[in-house]
Amino acid sequence: MKRILIADDHEVVRSGLRAIVEMQSNWIVAGEASNGEQAIALALEARPDIVIVDYSMPLINGLEVSRRLRALHQRTEVLILTMHEDEELLTEAVLAGVRGFLFKSDAKKHLIFAIEALLDGRPYFTSALVEKLLHDYQLNKQGKSGMLLTSREQSIVQLIAEGHTNRSISVILKLSVKTVETHRASAMRKLGMSSTAELVRYAIRKKLVVP
Repeated sequence: MKRILIADDHEVVRSGLRAIVEMQSNWIVAGEASNGEQAIALALEARPDIVIVDYSMPLINGLEVSRRLRALHQRTEVLILTMHEDEELLTEAVLAGVRGFLFKSDAKKHLIFAIEALLDGRPYFTSALVEKLLHDYQLNKQGKSGMLLTSREQSIVQLIAEGHTNRSISVILKLSVKTVETHRASAMRKLGMSSTAELVRYAIRKKLVVP
């Protein structure tokens, strides 16, 4: 029997997911959680094959649930459910070790397929976001790549966000101050920014630095 843990803060959603899961004769619901802390505790106790977790969970969100389970060396796969059609969220989910990502609006049609894929060791991502990511990537390849920061520009933005001056950056990267200024200006132009504070916020958002 394959064990499935369901975590969502809405009882009606949990009931609907349970009904879908229990349609399969070889699957059982190993527990239900109404917040992220409960989800982690139950996962450690029940050791389910799959944790279905809402992204917007109280106390600890779905991505952090996945991060913590991975940190604890759990082999449980995580399937994130979300209402948010945000490609950045999908990217963050992948970085958190999530191999399943599904819109709640698609759950009725795709939940069983998603669980089966994860049980077989295959990832399953909602098709709409994957198509958008591919489309955006192709646009970047076809002419928008110049808007992306180079690795040198990213390094300089990171050092700026860490509080370094142009002179100290030039010493760290072994560049002239003028070259640092040129890369800094180029990064700000590409990002449409005009102040150091904006660069710092960008670096934090992109996780170039930890606030």
